[in-house]
Order: sequence, then structure tokens, then C-alpha cells
Amino acid sequence: MINTFDDNNWENIKKEEISVIQFSASWCSPCKELTPILEKLSKNFEGKAIFYYADVEEGGLNKGSELGIRGVPSTIIFKRGVEVDRLVGYPGEAKVSEWLSKNI
Repeated sequence: MINTFDDNNWENIKKEEISVIQFSASWCSPCKELTPILEKLSKNFEGKAIFYYADVEEGGLNKGSELGIRGVPSTIIFKRGVEVDRLVGYPGEAKVSEWLSKNI
């Protein structure tokens, strides 16, 4: 399951063991391809990580800017609010799965 992220959620992210946030935009085609893949893969990591979707033009604007998001999709894995790794773009389901497995 993917939760909606907005700037107000950041305090919760800092308390969570592992969080994955997909920074995206509604007009972005690769973002639209990545979102259902992350939704599917999130089930494999249930109980290990909490997944979020952040629209950089709406609720995730300030945190996205603060984190240096320059292109979408950008997906970041956090451990207690500290960035562990970042994936920019959508390289396909197999690569995303491998990236998540390596970092979670």
C-alpha cells in the first residue's frame, strides 16, 4: 500500500524505521509507470517499510525542494528520516525491485 505524503508527514518519517517516498508529478509519464510498480512491490516489504507518494507540485513541494529533487520520478529510501539511497527515473520493475531489496 502506498500512503499519500505531504510536507506535514515529515515528523512521522523521522520516527519510522524505513520509509520509501516516490516524489512525482501528475503530468509525468514515467511517474505514472512507476507508481503501480511501487504499489505492487510494497506488498513484498509489508512490515519492513512504509511507502509514500509525494506530488512535488502539491503537498510534497517544500520537502521535495529541501531534499534537492530536481527530476521526477525520484524515489528515496529513508531510515529514521536519514536518506539511505536515491533512485532517479524509472529503470523498469526488475531494477526497482533489486534496488529496494538491496536497501531495505
